[in-house]
Amino acid sequence: MSVVSQVILNADDELRYPTSGELKTIGDFLNTGVQRMRIAETLAENEKKVVDQASKELWKRRPDFIAPGGNAYGQKQRALCIRDYGWYLRLVTYGILAGDKQPIESIGLVGVREMYNALDVPVPGMVEAIRCLKEASLGLLSDDDAAEAEPYFDYIIQTMA
Repeated sequence: MSVVSQVILNADDELRYPTSGELKTIGDFLNTGVQRMRIAETLAENEKKVVDQASKELWKRRPDFIAPGGNAYGQKQRALCIRDYGWYLRLVTYGILAGDKQPIESIGLVGVREMYNALDVPVPGMVEAIRCLKEASLGLLSDDDAAEAEPYFDYIIQTMA
Protein backbone atom coordinates (compact mmCIF):
# COMPACT_ATOMS: atom_id res chain seq x y z
CA MET A 1 0.00 0.00 0.00
CA SER A 2 1.36 3.40 -0.88
CA VAL A 3 1.97 6.14 1.64
CA VAL A 4 -0.91 8.12 0.15
CA SER A 5 -3.36 5.21 0.50
CA GLN A 6 -2.18 4.50 4.02
CA VAL A 7 -2.67 8.11 5.16
CA ILE A 8 -6.13 8.28 3.61
CA LEU A 9 -7.24 4.97 5.14
CA ASN A 10 -5.91 5.90 8.57
CA ALA A 11 -7.64 9.29 8.49
CA ASP A 12 -10.87 7.73 7.26
CA ASP A 13 -10.79 5.04 9.96
CA GLU A 14 -10.62 7.84 12.53
CA LEU A 15 -13.18 10.04 10.70
CA ARG A 16 -10.77 12.97 10.36
CA TYR A 17 -8.76 14.90 7.82
CA PRO A 18 -5.10 14.01 7.38
CA THR A 19 -2.87 15.85 9.85
CA SER A 20 -0.21 18.31 8.73
CA GLY A 21 2.42 15.69 9.55
CA GLU A 22 0.64 13.13 7.38
CA LEU A 23 0.36 15.65 4.57
CA LYS A 24 4.11 16.32 4.87
CA THR A 25 4.71 12.58 4.59
CA ILE A 26 2.64 12.52 1.38
CA GLY A 27 4.59 15.53 0.08
CA ASP A 28 7.90 13.81 0.80
CA PHE A 29 6.63 10.68 -0.95
CA LEU A 30 5.58 12.66 -4.01
CA ASN A 31 8.89 14.53 -4.09
CA THR A 32 10.76 11.23 -4.38
CA GLY A 33 8.46 9.92 -7.11
CA VAL A 34 10.78 10.70 -9.99
CA GLN A 35 13.65 8.95 -8.22
CA ARG A 36 11.56 5.88 -7.39
CA MET A 37 10.32 5.64 -10.98
CA ARG A 38 13.89 6.02 -12.31
CA ILE A 39 15.10 3.19 -10.06
CA ALA A 40 12.24 0.88 -11.04
CA GLU A 41 12.77 1.64 -14.72
CA THR A 42 16.51 0.99 -14.49
CA LEU A 43 15.99 -2.33 -12.75
CA ALA A 44 13.22 -3.40 -15.15
CA GLU A 45 15.20 -2.46 -18.25
CA ASN A 46 18.24 -4.34 -16.95
CA GLU A 47 16.49 -7.39 -15.49
CA LYS A 48 18.28 -9.90 -17.72
CA LYS A 49 21.68 -8.32 -17.04
CA VAL A 50 21.05 -8.19 -13.28
CA VAL A 51 19.73 -11.76 -13.10
CA ASP A 52 22.59 -13.11 -15.24
CA GLN A 53 25.22 -11.31 -13.17
CA ALA A 54 23.60 -12.35 -9.87
CA SER A 55 23.27 -16.00 -10.87
CA LYS A 56 26.86 -16.19 -12.12
CA GLU A 57 28.06 -14.71 -8.83
CA LEU A 58 25.91 -17.16 -6.85
CA TRP A 59 27.27 -20.14 -8.81
CA LYS A 60 30.81 -18.88 -8.08
CA ARG A 61 30.09 -18.57 -4.38
CA ARG A 62 28.10 -21.79 -4.18
CA PRO A 63 29.19 -24.18 -6.94
CA ASP A 64 27.52 -26.98 -4.99
CA PHE A 65 24.14 -25.61 -6.10
CA ILE A 66 24.87 -26.42 -9.76
CA ALA A 67 26.87 -29.60 -9.12
CA PRO A 68 25.16 -33.00 -9.47
CA GLY A 69 22.65 -33.30 -6.64
CA GLY A 70 22.46 -29.54 -6.13
CA ASN A 71 19.16 -27.69 -6.19
CA ALA A 72 20.11 -25.86 -9.40
CA TYR A 73 21.64 -28.86 -11.16
CA GLY A 74 20.39 -29.23 -14.71
CA GLN A 75 18.80 -26.81 -17.13
CA LYS A 76 15.28 -27.07 -15.74
CA GLN A 77 16.26 -26.44 -12.12
CA ARG A 78 18.63 -23.66 -13.09
CA ALA A 79 15.91 -22.00 -15.19
CA LEU A 80 13.53 -22.14 -12.22
CA CYS A 81 16.12 -20.44 -10.00
CA ILE A 82 16.71 -17.72 -12.57
CA ARG A 83 12.96 -17.23 -12.91
CA ASP A 84 12.72 -16.71 -9.15
CA TYR A 85 15.52 -14.11 -9.24
CA GLY A 86 13.56 -12.10 -11.80
CA TRP A 87 10.45 -12.42 -9.66
CA TYR A 88 12.25 -11.08 -6.58
CA LEU A 89 13.71 -8.21 -8.58
CA ARG A 90 10.20 -7.34 -9.72
CA LEU A 91 8.97 -7.46 -6.09
CA VAL A 92 11.69 -4.99 -5.15
CA THR A 93 10.51 -2.59 -7.84
CA TYR A 94 6.93 -2.84 -6.52
CA GLY A 95 8.14 -1.82 -3.07
CA ILE A 96 10.24 1.02 -4.44
CA LEU A 97 7.34 2.37 -6.50
CA ALA A 98 4.97 2.18 -3.53
CA GLY A 99 7.57 3.63 -1.17
CA ASP A 100 6.61 0.82 1.19
CA LYS A 101 7.67 -2.75 1.93
CA GLN A 102 4.06 -3.94 2.22
CA PRO A 103 3.73 -5.05 -1.45
CA ILE A 104 6.84 -7.21 -1.01
CA GLU A 105 5.33 -8.76 2.10
CA SER A 106 1.85 -9.38 0.77
CA ILE A 107 2.75 -10.44 -2.77
CA GLY A 108 5.97 -12.31 -2.23
CA LEU A 109 7.03 -13.20 1.26
CA VAL A 110 4.00 -14.68 2.97
CA GLY A 111 4.78 -18.37 3.26
CA VAL A 112 8.00 -18.21 1.24
CA ARG A 113 10.12 -20.03 3.82
CA GLU A 114 7.56 -22.83 4.11
CA MET A 115 7.33 -23.10 0.32
CA TYR A 116 11.10 -23.40 -0.14
CA ASN A 117 11.35 -25.90 2.72
CA ALA A 118 8.57 -27.99 1.15
CA LEU A 119 10.46 -27.96 -2.17
CA ASP A 120 13.74 -28.85 -0.40
CA VAL A 121 15.27 -25.56 -1.55
CA PRO A 122 17.79 -24.38 1.05
CA VAL A 123 16.54 -21.04 2.38
CA PRO A 124 20.10 -19.89 3.19
CA GLY A 125 20.89 -20.40 -0.49
CA MET A 126 17.96 -18.18 -1.46
CA VAL A 127 19.18 -15.54 0.98
CA GLU A 128 22.60 -15.67 -0.70
CA ALA A 129 20.89 -15.42 -4.09
CA ILE A 130 19.05 -12.26 -2.99
CA ARG A 131 22.35 -10.80 -1.76
CA CYS A 132 23.84 -11.42 -5.21
CA LEU A 133 20.75 -9.86 -6.81
CA LYS A 134 21.11 -6.85 -4.54
CA GLU A 135 24.78 -6.37 -5.41
CA ALA A 136 24.15 -6.66 -9.15
CA SER A 137 21.22 -4.23 -8.95
CA LEU A 138 22.85 -1.60 -6.78
CA GLY A 139 25.87 -1.59 -9.07
CA LEU A 140 23.67 -0.13 -11.83
CA LEU A 141 22.39 2.74 -9.71
CA SER A 142 23.82 6.04 -8.53
CA ASP A 143 24.76 6.22 -4.86
CA ASP A 144 21.52 8.06 -3.98
CA ASP A 145 19.36 5.64 -5.94
CA ALA A 146 21.19 2.65 -4.47
CA ALA A 147 20.59 4.01 -0.96
CA GLU A 148 16.88 4.28 -1.76
CA ALA A 149 16.68 0.74 -3.21
CA GLU A 150 18.88 -1.11 -0.72
CA PRO A 151 16.35 -1.39 2.15
CA TYR A 152 13.92 -3.28 -0.08
CA PHE A 153 16.51 -5.97 -0.83
CA ASP A 154 17.51 -6.04 2.83
CA TYR A 155 13.87 -6.53 3.84
CA ILE A 156 13.66 -9.68 1.71
CA ILE A 157 16.99 -10.93 3.05
CA GLN A 158 16.00 -10.33 6.68
CA THR A 159 12.57 -11.88 6.23
CA MET A 160 14.00 -15.01 4.63
CA ALA A 161 16.95 -15.39 7.00
